[in-house]
Amino acid sequence: MRTVDEEQRAARRSALLDAAETCFAERGYDATRTADICAAAGMSAGNLFHYFPTKHDVLLAVVDRDAERTATEVSELAHADDPWEALLALLDEVCRLASDPVAAGLALEISALAHRDEDVQQRMQAGDRAFRAALAALLAAGVRTGQVATTLSVEEGATWLAALVDGVFARVAADPGFDAGAQSPTLRRVATALLAGES
Repeated sequence: MRTVDEEQRAARRSALLDAAETCFAERGYDATRTADICAAAGMSAGNLFHYFPTKHDVLLAVVDRDAERTATEVSELAHADDPWEALLALLDEVCRLASDPVAAGLALEISALAHRDEDVQQRMQAGDRAFRAALAALLAAGVRTGQVATTLSVEEGATWLAALVDGVFARVAADPGFDAGAQSPTLRRVATALLAGES
């Protein structure tokens, strides 16, 4: 019975975070009320406050979950049979996510909040370090297979890949006509020139 209760608790918490992500992406953190999150999740305020004492706690949980998911997914790619194809597939996924209004809106909202909220800033920086470490491990795997050949260190390569990823999301915000979903071939070419085609 305890397992069922724990599963239900985890499912409710996840549903609240899913709802919060959508609200923060569409309305912004400041304009989102806890009532908005509850309505989007189809739950009462009592449920939300059972898991998160404040709206700020919801925000921090959203940031933590997003960073953890990203680092875990990239870390797993380092064990792929073909690290280079895994990297290119990751860049394709970046373009797909950047074309998703909720994913793109949330990424930009978190980035903006990091400039005003020290807790968000610390979590975002920790998530970025984990992301770049996972990218470095993926590039190191590519070096071992001979697919990555660059004068950059794997740490430098990871930093520039992270900058490219950030740039895709920033371009979506700056240019409403930018079709991120159609940019996979170009992003692949840029990464190839940076990491596999440098003379």
